[in-house]
Amino acid sequence: MSWQFGLIGYPLGHSFSKQYFANKFSKEHLPHSYQLLETKSEAALAPLLTGGQYRGFNVTIPYKQAVIPHLHRLDKSAQLVGAVNVIKYKNQVLTGYNTDYPAFKATLKKWLDTTAIRALVLGTGGASKAVITALNDLKIDYRLVSRQASGAQVISYEAVAAQHLLATYHLIINTTPLGMAPNTRQAPALPYQELTPQHYLYDLVYNPAQTTFLTHGKQAGATTHNGLDMLHLQAELAWNIWKQ
Repeated sequence: MSWQFGLIGYPLGHSFSKQYFANKFSKEHLPHSYQLLETKSEAALAPLLTGGQYRGFNVTIPYKQAVIPHLHRLDKSAQLVGAVNVIKYKNQVLTGYNTDYPAFKATLKKWLDTTAIRALVLGTGGASKAVITALNDLKIDYRLVSRQASGAQVISYEAVAAQHLLATYHLIINTTPLGMAPNTRQAPALPYQELTPQHYLYDLVYNPAQTTFLTHGKQAGATTHNGLDMLHLQAELAWNIWKQ
């Protein structure tokens, strides 16, 4: 049986997903196909999801929360995170999952000792929700950073600099698309001059492999990690869901 899969998001020129799954299907001699489904508006989500053409979808920026009202049910992972990055269509039922959350958690634990460290999470979108769910599991204290402060938990980039928070928050996780190809010169507005070799910078962006954010970290002697391992792991978790 031949199945079709696709990635929903906009823009998608940076994505490695189509090539990743094309290589996987070829290597494993599977007759399936994978398409990039650039979706410019939320209005296009319903006909795409309910058309019955696709066995499953990956979901990326900016639709990880917007797809939820169009689904019939949510897996526990998606309920916990409040965002969806994988959708399975079976027996006319659309089910949402979140594989970003376990993939980030596993790669973070593999990368560093998560005890006695505090984190700044840059961004408040769907990817950020997966990250903070993992941080809660690992009992890592964190603050959310956005362009505008919101409530007690979300602080502004200006506050990070003004309060010299990099002195006490040594893990910095970028969940925003800043620095993603083709806009590779962009980076979150942090006081990079305050970075030290005691800092750890994790960028969920994987294209380019060395973002401007990570370059600032390397120049300060910090330990850095891009999002490629997380991408591969969440993709394999997605495949395990789709093939069942």
